[in-house]
Amino acid sequence: MAWVTLHVGLGTFQPLHSGRIEGARLHPERYGIGPRELERLRAARRVVAVGTTAVRTIETAWRTGRAAGDTDIFIYPGYEFQRVGAMLTNFHLPRTSLLLLVAAFAGRDLTLAAYRHAVEAHYRFYSYGDCMLVV
Repeated sequence: MAWVTLHVGLGTFQPLHSGRIEGARLHPERYGIGPRELERLRAARRVVAVGTTAVRTIETAWRTGRAAGDTDIFIYPGYEFQRVGAMLTNFHLPRTSLLLLVAAFAGRDLTLAAYRHAVEAHYRFYSYGDCMLVV
């Protein structure tokens, strides 16, 4: 296990208002990964991130080479993951960057199928709702 920190701002949870995903921006958020945790992430054969915030933190660190700083990384379909190999995450609300991150990882069709099932089965959505493991 390795602990990472992302100081989440409102931008993470706000609905996306832009008509084009490519033009959307997230508010910068502060992140940090300690030296011991960074070594664990480097040594891991497969990184399973718990939460979209952990995904964003780890991917930012890998892309920038910095263990701490600010990130406005926006992960949406077409993104190539560099370090995260699986994630445990909640079912997120529509039109959010978090849902797009899941779709970037699992693919659009599989994500939509999982969400259809979640709605039909009355899963709870959002931060304290049900979750899924995406591999």
